[in-house]
This record gives sequence, C-alpha cells and structure tokens, in this order.
Amino acid sequence: MALFGKRASPVGPAPLADRELLLADLDGVVYRGPGAIPGAVDELNRATGSVRLGYITNNASRTDIAVAEHLRDLGLDTSADDVVTSPQAAVELLRETVEPGARILVVGGDGIVDELAKSGFETTRSADDAPDAVLQGFAPHVGWEHLAEASFALAEQPGRPPLPWIATNTDWTIPVARGLAPGNGTLVSAVHTAVQRLPVFAGKPEPAIFETAFRRFGTRNALMVGDRLDTDIKGAVAAGIPSLHVLTGVDRPKQLIAASKDMRPDFIVPTLAGLHEPYPETTILKDGTAQVGTARVRMDGHVARVVEEGDSAINLLRAGCAAIWNSGLAIYGLQVPEILYEDHWA
Repeated sequence: MALFGKRASPVGPAPLADRELLLADLDGVVYRGPGAIPGAVDELNRATGSVRLGYITNNASRTDIAVAEHLRDLGLDTSADDVVTSPQAAVELLRETVEPGARILVVGGDGIVDELAKSGFETTRSADDAPDAVLQGFAPHVGWEHLAEASFALAEQPGRPPLPWIATNTDWTIPVARGLAPGNGTLVSAVHTAVQRLPVFAGKPEPAIFETAFRRFGTRNALMVGDRLDTDIKGAVAAGIPSLHVLTGVDRPKQLIAASKDMRPDFIVPTLAGLHEPYPETTILKDGTAQVGTARVRMDGHVARVVEEGDSAINLLRAGCAAIWNSGLAIYGLQVPEILYEDHWA
C-alpha cells in the first residue's frame, strides 16, 4: 500500500519460490547458544513443504550426528545426512592432498576426529608423532598447548616440503547465548603468527563446503540463508547461488550498508518468516533514487539522503543498501544518516 500518495515499488515472489534446496546456517540463524531463535524452527519446518532443507555449518566442534540431535531437540525433523559440516569439506580436501590412511594432527573437537575416522585417517594430538598434515578447527577446549603442537608440526624443516595445513573455517567470532566469542579465525591467526603462512580453508566462504553440499543434495538450485556477510553471504556469491541475510545473528544494518560487492545478499529479512513472504523489488528511478516499497534513498555525490522513510524500517534499510551499493563509492568516503543503519531488530 502506498504511503502519502506515493506509489510503492512492485512486489516479487518470495525468496524461497522455485528453489529446490534451502541451505541454512546454524549459529545466528537457527539458534543462539543452545536455544532456538524465536520463530526459526516453525519457519524452517514450513519450508520443508516445498524444498529440501540442508544445514551448512562452519562449526567443527560437533559431529553431524550431534548437530542433528540438537536440531531434533529444537523441533526440526533432521538426520545427520541433512548436515554439511566444515570438517566434512576439510576431509574431502585432505583426500586430494595426502595418501589414504595418513596420520593427521588434529586441533579441534569430535567433529574433526569423527570425520577423519570415517575416511580411514589416523589421528594424533602431538607433533612428535610425525604427522603428514594438520587439520585445525574450533572447539571450546582448544588452548595454547593445542596451538603450539600445530605450530611445532608446521615449522619449516630443511629438505621437507611444507606440511599440508587445512583449517575448517575463518569465522572470527561465534554468537553464543552471552554474546560474541572468539571463533576459529582467531585460533588460526595465532598459529599463522607462529609459522608465517596460511592454511587452505574448507568452510564458508570457500567453495569446498558448498560443492560438498551440492553433491550431497543433488542440485545447485539453492538459496543460502545466513547471518554473516563474510562467510554465509560471501560464500554464496562465490558459489554462484542467491543468498538471504537474516537479522537474527552477527551482522547488523551497519555492516549491510557497508558490504563490499562480494558479500551483498539478494534478500534482507528481519526473521526467517521472510523466506515465505513476497519480496519487494528495488526500483531505480530516473534521478538515481533507489525505491523499495515506498522508501526512497538517493545519493547526492558522497551524501546518502533519505527522500522518503516509507512504509517500513526494513524497506528503508533495503533502499539504503541499494542506493549505496549502486553508487560504486567506497563506504568510508560517504556521509550516511544514522536512520539508514538504525538497528530495529537487535
């Protein structure tokens, strides 16, 4: 409905329309800490009426079986086959890197050890056991001694090529019930500082975990839903699939407004209910104004101006993103009014 006599932009199909597969992140999308995000379970169960639902997670601390059990406890009809983890993608990379049955030094938890065992690899926690590679992922118990063992194993040795090092993911933070905590990216950075090189990454935003998912579910006609621009959305862009950013997790309106081209979602919604709701199209008017619903934002040089606040805060955010993204200007050189990135959904 138009506001103040202004005609609204057209409304398109719901983000989930005509998809075969919905790939959902977990932390910040389905749950925060052990508890479900309000409404998330109902909306995901609703989605299974029209698409295959898979879960794609960078968290390497748990097995796919444990993740599925947690999701069932929350009310989702989920099996281990529905869960694609970064350790699974990492082990696929290992198969291309080392011989079958190779000895792998593990930094991380049961999720990594379980996947290595399934594939016939031997595991160790000590650099003294002459491992053939290092596989690093997050677990809450990981401490200095574990990072030190990885550093010792990865240290340069005369006459030996660099030891393969695969990390499950680069997430700098993890959303938990009490707030944001350091993630695997911070732990990888500690080892990187010691050995002065970087690992190969398996999880989002790298293609490996998405390719694992496409093979598992037999389709690339997928929509990725996530709460992090630098992993979920950037990964979807790299994998060539559309993405939906939900405002229930880490990245907020300020991060959306500032998103670089390689991590801009196709859809922005407050909650997972937006999966099923017709989505307003973005219209670019003759003067360059971006309109979503009846919200309008225009770039005047390096200044973002709200022409019309419009019918909802979410449409104003969408219009602001469209205007700023379409300008091609670097965010640090712009003047952006606070109303455009005010967080109504925190």
